Amino acid sequence: MQPVSDILSKASLFNLLDPSERNDLERTLEWRAFGTGDTVFSIGEPGDSMYIVGSGQVELSVKDNVGAKIVLATAGPGEQFGELSLLDGGARTASAVALEDSMLLMLDRDDLLEFLKSHPDASLDLLATMGQRIRATDELLRRRVARNINEEIAIRSTPMERFADLIAVFSGSIQFLLLNALWFLAWILWNTTPKVRHFDPYPFGFLTMVVSLEAIFLSIFVLVSQNRQAAKDRLRADAEYEVNLKAELEVAHLHEKMDKLTEDLLARMPKPERPSARTHAVSE
Repeated sequence: MQPVSDILSKASLFNLLDPSERNDLERTLEWRAFGTGDTVFSIGEPGDSMYIVGSGQVELSVKDNVGAKIVLATAGPGEQFGELSLLDGGARTASAVALEDSMLLMLDRDDLLEFLKSHPDASLDLLATMGQRIRATDELLRRRVARNINEEIAIRSTPMERFADLIAVFSGSIQFLLLNALWFLAWILWNTTPKVRHFDPYPFGFLTMVVSLEAIFLSIFVLVSQNRQAAKDRLRADAEYEVNLKAELEVAHLHEKMDKLTEDLLARMPKPERPSARTHAVSE
């Protein structure tokens, strides 16, 4: 296994530290051993420490919308994980499981704070490293952030499709009805008034042809708009399904947390205080 100083020099969070700073940080680290399949931590657990792989491999994973495992990364020698909880003391955002027998260096949040008090310049190095990560994360979010459904449809729309939407909206308005009524009335009055040259006398064959053509084109525009609305409804249904599925998974995750807390509480209780099936039967 490599010396601790070499391992720290490979860790991206500490590779900007001076050799003397890495040597002082080395004194605050603790070795932890994990066997194959052992869980280092689970998603949602409180945490205030991070790990650096000395030997072996650790798999980091989360669950997707349908509960399937998604492997985020596999940390090998010299790579760190769990640094978010180290910095903010929040809950774990992923689960970590040892893929093989592994030796990990653990850095506690309190030890890091003591180290930074004695080496204030090291804070700038850590901030620079985290700034680089934030920039990379912002770029990833900028590319992958989910758009609003209406915005997504607007981006995919062609100019002709947007024109069809405008025609469909206008043809379904009261203004369009009144405009057609005034047009037909003026047409009929012009061609039935005496002493006026009639360009389309009764039974108004030319008007019939114009109205038929208008109906054909309007029906096509309306059908195009309806197809686009159907596509929008499908996207909205998919989005609602994902939201409901996420809510269901969150509820299931809360149940898992409650079950684990209950198990931990029962394991810590003295045996006489533990509730038993016999006690419940007597009380009933």
